[in-house]
Amino acid sequence: MEQFLQQLVNSLSIGSIYALIALGYTMVYGIIQLINFAHGDVLMLGAYVGYFATTSFHFGFIPSLVLAMAACAVIGVVIERVAYRPLRNSPRITLLITAIGVSLVLEYVMVRLVGPGVRTYPELTGFLGGSFTAGGVTIKNIQIAIVAVSVTLMLLLQFIVKRTSTGKAMRAVSQDAEAARLMGISVDRTISLTFAIGSALAGAAGVLLGVYYNAIQPLMGISYGLKAFIAAVFGGIGLIPGALAGGYAIGLLETVVKGSGFSMYSDGVVYAVLIIVLIVRPAGLLGRNVREKV
Repeated sequence: MEQFLQQLVNSLSIGSIYALIALGYTMVYGIIQLINFAHGDVLMLGAYVGYFATTSFHFGFIPSLVLAMAACAVIGVVIERVAYRPLRNSPRITLLITAIGVSLVLEYVMVRLVGPGVRTYPELTGFLGGSFTAGGVTIKNIQIAIVAVSVTLMLLLQFIVKRTSTGKAMRAVSQDAEAARLMGISVDRTISLTFAIGSALAGAAGVLLGVYYNAIQPLMGISYGLKAFIAAVFGGIGLIPGALAGGYAIGLLETVVKGSGFSMYSDGVVYAVLIIVLIVRPAGLLGRNVREKV
């Protein structure tokens, strides 16, 4: 039982991070039906912004997190404006190839700028560096901080989507962009804001991954981005509750596999789950099959 509870605690931390990343995927897909494969590399950029903020400018955890979110929000808007907007009316395969191209550009520009090696986040001190034991389960304070930050950002996103005029515009554009434009909604501005919010969440996830695993490198976005994409598909891509459910489910699955002594096979199990979900329930756990007219 203690082993199970320990794995559950660990899964909450990584699951929260996967959920944050998956929210960015699902928001962009819900608005323009684009699978933004550059999203994982925006996460990587956020991790490096947080790293240099802590090592070069000696910022604390929260200031570094906010700076990474702001930087990634700007990067997300620039990517949308330069790479995606000119191709918005092109076939989906064109946008998909462009997203992969943007991903590769970000990765190898960073390899050129910072080198391919692993960078280590500064060791946590003070409260975040501590831990405690409850019922035989060891809980690190950074795990509590990760869950707290993730849940706070998720609640803030839910508030924005459900309670603000920006959120109403997002929902309108996701339903029918042309009708939203006729109602006076700026579709371009709404899509840019969607990229900004999703990229900010990815930036936060990058910093959380850095402090949790204590190591970052330029190609880290590939692995974490794919797992978060799987989480989004698992829960139902395009649905915010689906991204949350998928993130925690994939986090739990990965933690259980690693805790069982099969660390080498954890990625394979996650990808196998994606294949099974696509075969059995293509719309995801919370999604619904929708017929499209040809």
